[in-house]
Amino acid sequence: MNTLRNYILILFLGLGLQQAYSQSYRFKTSGFSVLEKNERGKWGEWSNLDLVNLSVILDTDKHRIVVYSQEIQLFSISEYIEREENDTDIVYSFLCKDNSGNDCKLSIITRKKQDYRKQLYINYDNQIIVYNIVSV
Repeated sequence: MNTLRNYILILFLGLGLQQAYSQSYRFKTSGFSVLEKNERGKWGEWSNLDLVNLSVILDTDKHRIVVYSQEIQLFSISEYIEREENDTDIVYSFLCKDNSGNDCKLSIITRKKQDYRKQLYINYDNQIIVYNIVSV
């Protein structure tokens, strides 16, 4: 009887510790802009910054990033890229697949020389979407 109680106690402690170590990061957006390639394959101009208030969640336990826009954008993380840092930026990047199965690269960039402003870049072959984000 004591052995069964000990196993149950260990099970609950194990589940509790796993919950404590799962990582989920929450962000809010304040604006976004889009850059697209033209017919000749050259990058055009960034669109005007549109103000948006969306939730973004990076869930490393479920290996996904979700942007809660009008149409939910779900990115399944297939590879975590090593953190990069230089004099101006800190970059965390992820290779992903979006809702439609398209490959893309997401990067969370912290701009050191801009009061540590954060941005989320969603990079496709022909399009880049950037969101200004803050941690919540």
